[in-house]
Amino acid sequence: MSNINDFKDLMIWQKGMDIAQRCYFLTKLFPKDELYAMVQQIRRSAASIRANSIRANIAEGYGRRYRGEYVRFLNIAQGSVNELETHLILSERVGLCSEKDIEMILNLLKEESRMIISLIKKLEK
Repeated sequence: MSNINDFKDLMIWQKGMDIAQRCYFLTKLFPKDELYAMVQQIRRSAASIRANSIRANIAEGYGRRYRGEYVRFLNIAQGSVNELETHLILSERVGLCSEKDIEMILNLLKEESRMIISLIKKLEK
């Protein structure tokens, strides 16, 4: 088993970074008139400026002294996963991207969600 020296060593954080990166690349392909609409929503859900990010919440929670605070941050991260999934599905439904375009991100989100839920359960024991 590998050593975890800081939050960047956590697989859950790394996967969150991969999701955010893929979302940025995906939204670069969206029409310019979506820049302040769906593009912004997806990017905020994925990178979540101002402490709503999967990565940031896990990173911030990791540094907390109390387990309850960490669980709270993980629950917020789970909400961000659900929000991002909804934005991606809507983008596909309204023709901003194809199902194939979002397939990999949706799969990563499912993995991330399972990891978050598993970590929450372990911390709550």
